[in-house]
Amino acid sequence: MPTEKTCASCGRRIEWRKKWERDWEQVRYCSQACRRRGVTPQDEQLAEELLRLLSARRAGATVCPSEAARAVGGDDEDDWRPLMEPARRAARRLVADGRAEITQGGKVVDPSTAKGAIRVRLVR
Repeated sequence: MPTEKTCASCGRRIEWRKKWERDWEQVRYCSQACRRRGVTPQDEQLAEELLRLLSARRAGATVCPSEAARAVGGDDEDDWRPLMEPARRAARRLVADGRAEITQGGKVVDPSTAKGAIRVRLVR
């Protein structure tokens, strides 16, 4: 079985497909949408903001991705609300890099399958 990979854009686990058998080592994205989207400077800014917010908190404290979205997008809801999914993608990429964990109800969850409200914390 091939090694486990995460998407470079959304941070979700890439499910192996038979059609990728010959070029599995070159696969970086889970879908065409992620390939088109890639990682934008705004995505990198959201990840940096999540890390900044977490470093300013006590050890083990969590932040909501909306805090990073508000910091990057501003206080107007019409500006920061569209940044929520990019902020969640940034959090998943931080998990894939081994720098953060995603929690729900205080328990660490799989970022590829988590649904609903999430919190992000630095790896202990």
